Amino acid sequence: MSTVEYKNISKTFGQTEVLKDISLEIHEQEFVVLLGPSGCGKTTLLRMTAGLESVSGGDLLIGGKKMNDVHPRDRNIAMVFQNYALYPTMRVDENIAFSLTIAKEAKAKILEKVSWAAGVLNLLPYLKRFPKELSGGQRQRVAMGRAMVREAGVFLFDEPLSNLDAKLRAHMRMEIRQLHEKLKSTTIYVTHDQIEAMTMADKIVVMNSGKIEQIGTPDEVYEYPNSRYVADFIGSPSMNFIEGQIFGDRSEQFFDFSGIRIPLHSKVPKYLDQKVCAGVRPNELDLELDENSSIQVTYSEKTGADINVYIDAHGQEIRVTSSKNSPYQVGSRVRLVFRPEKLHLFDSSTELRIN
Repeated sequence: MSTVEYKNISKTFGQTEVLKDISLEIHEQEFVVLLGPSGCGKTTLLRMTAGLESVSGGDLLIGGKKMNDVHPRDRNIAMVFQNYALYPTMRVDENIAFSLTIAKEAKAKILEKVSWAAGVLNLLPYLKRFPKELSGGQRQRVAMGRAMVREAGVFLFDEPLSNLDAKLRAHMRMEIRQLHEKLKSTTIYVTHDQIEAMTMADKIVVMNSGKIEQIGTPDEVYEYPNSRYVADFIGSPSMNFIEGQIFGDRSEQFFDFSGIRIPLHSKVPKYLDQKVCAGVRPNELDLELDENSSIQVTYSEKTGADINVYIDAHGQEIRVTSSKNSPYQVGSRVRLVFRPEKLHLFDSSTELRIN
């Protein structure tokens, strides 16, 4: 197996810098997800790892060896693409065996490897079918099988589930993670879907505008986001952000917005009497009916087991996740109940987390 290390990696297209000083170490057998919106640079970084894009600056190491100028076929990697990239005129077994056939491996060895990969991926009944006779999930498994037989040190996945429906995506998430556990491979997985990242990753790398915003386990990036950007990107529904100010003294401090004061779980003396942004997740807020409150419900949406309640709190929209049997109707007057230990504070100018 192989480690992957990026040392001050940069990438430019003409005058445009798309990756800026990327430094990251991926350990053997780790499942790492590069997460971010379109245009953040995650796919470019993956393609550079595969050798499909050149490195403009810095060093890329696989297994401790510099790979900047090494041909893709000599990097000991296997890549699974978003669009499957199967040959329509070849059967499933021929698609899986393609790289081995090109390498002129012995027929017995090819048959052994194809049978092994097909068995792991539950494709044995479909080996004589053509891609057009398969479902989207089965085609993706064929693409994974083609990568598996190469016995690569590093597996690269470029948004492999984007073309599948929601139910199949959930099933394939489980299959890919189980496959990783069987192969004990080093895996780098690119996605814009934070649910995929949270459910599959050992480590998440959150990217934004060509830079790394945060590296951590799923729990770390959810519980302790480094910035407002990460806090907004991780979690569904997304975090509420409330503009306010810190009041009090060194012994007792409050976050205040429009007269609503929330005691701070941890003191931040540097920010006394300064404006800050508070973040709170919808499922970590509570509501109580209060006819004397000036805060009221403006909208609600049912999601099955829960209901998302939108309220207007003195001009700031806040969303609260409640049970589907909640009594809150449009027009209901309510009081917000905060849990101080669940409040995240961000600097209003830098948008970085206040610790």
